[in-house]
Amino acid sequence: MVNPRCAPTVDTDSRSDHALMLAVRDGELDALGELFERHHGSLYGFLFKLTGQRATAEDVVQTVFQRMLKYRHTYRDDGSFTAWMYHLARRCAADQFRRANAAPQATDPVDLQAHPDDAPHAGLRAATHDDHALLHTALARLDRADREVLLLARFQELSFAEIATILECSAGAAKVRAHRALRELRGIYFQLLNPQPGLSGHKLP
Repeated sequence: MVNPRCAPTVDTDSRSDHALMLAVRDGELDALGELFERHHGSLYGFLFKLTGQRATAEDVVQTVFQRMLKYRHTYRDDGSFTAWMYHLARRCAADQFRRANAAPQATDPVDLQAHPDDAPHAGLRAATHDDHALLHTALARLDRADREVLLLARFQELSFAEIATILECSAGAAKVRAHRALRELRGIYFQLLNPQPGLSGHKLP
């Protein structure tokens, strides 16, 4: 029989995100630090691409983790931590947009290069720096709702079930929205790649 005094302690590094958040909910507040270390980079990348503003993205990341602490009691046993985190993130970003009373600005391609996502989708990887810059210019021109769902699906690589939870819609609707946004992104990208003045009413820089 194993002596309880000799039983190994559970390191926070070995616990899943879900287990850590359950621990936070139950009062082990230090576990939130490990979640921050694991996710603040990818969350910042998502918010920076969504808002186009470095300082805003940094502020919203901090707000997200503050709200995790404040609303920890709402986290469910059967919940997905990633989906819950991005649900909070988009709510915090929306609050920020309302306070600023301004739409997100176009992102700086150089800054986007300096803060890549952890695992960008292969279909959106650019072969050259110029392609990368053009892609992110096109991404910045998307409607914010389209950019949001595309970032979740293609850059953050969340499942449609998780995205459905975040966007509060069905998985089917999330999939349709993501595909529609990707189609729109491709259209903008190829328009930027091969501008043809006179074919549209939009003037490209």
